[in-house]
Amino acid sequence: MAVFDGKALAIYIKSKVAGEIKKLNKKLKLAVILIGQNPASEIYVRNKEKACKDVGIDFELIRFAETCKQVDVIKKIKELNKKTEISAILLQLPLPKHLIEREIIETISPEKDVDCLTQSNFGRLALGVSDFAPCTASGIIEILKSEQIAIQGKRVVVVGRSALVGLPTQLLLTKHDATVTLCHSKTVKLKKITKKADILVVAIGKPNFITKRYVKKHAVVIDVGINKVDGKICGDVYFKKVKKKAHLITPVPGGVGQITVAMLLKNILLLNLEKK
Repeated sequence: MAVFDGKALAIYIKSKVAGEIKKLNKKLKLAVILIGQNPASEIYVRNKEKACKDVGIDFELIRFAETCKQVDVIKKIKELNKKTEISAILLQLPLPKHLIEREIIETISPEKDVDCLTQSNFGRLALGVSDFAPCTASGIIEILKSEQIAIQGKRVVVVGRSALVGLPTQLLLTKHDATVTLCHSKTVKLKKITKKADILVVAIGKPNFITKRYVKKHAVVIDVGINKVDGKICGDVYFKKVKKKAHLITPVPGGVGQITVAMLLKNILLLNLEKK
């Protein structure tokens, strides 16, 4: 059993990004739109702001109330699209239920779409013509590579089909020649499927949902979840029990979250390099 050290890999990625930014001799700036007060989103936004400052990227946070109107959010994004000083735009998800997520995302210019969620950018990823991907999905690949976990030919199960994590993770792992099964809330006999996984990726937003009964012995377990229970942060995997069974497990906090933030910095850099 080994517990992944997210801090060490995050520092390495950030140091490489910082070096590339210095070579650019150009100021980069990330604009983040945060709607409402989702606890997990608040944590991620704070971490993103700190990470940007660490590598010399300017940061602007635009807040909207939980009850904001769709038209106001779209208007702000269109303004950010036109601002040359804004290098990248990030819409912090999830959104309040009254907002139409896809319509808002499509307002973001593909050239500033740092999370690769517009149809244009996601389509290029799906077709295999681009490696530019949502930050968490790219981060999962980085984790596996850094830990020298073989992907080719492995049986992988991804639990969760969001455009932010599940779907792009499936695409990237398939591109690396894994055999990938994508599960979701309507999957029948989930436990039977996950127990066959050499690599199990969990992103469902349900605290401690995946217990050791869902995990194959010596599997690699990637916990993407971030939940707050009784004032404490935990993942979607019951870490205390599962870690005894897994070959490698990512902790929460201190695991995927740190790498996601580091990959965000890399994506900001990649967007700017594509513009050159």
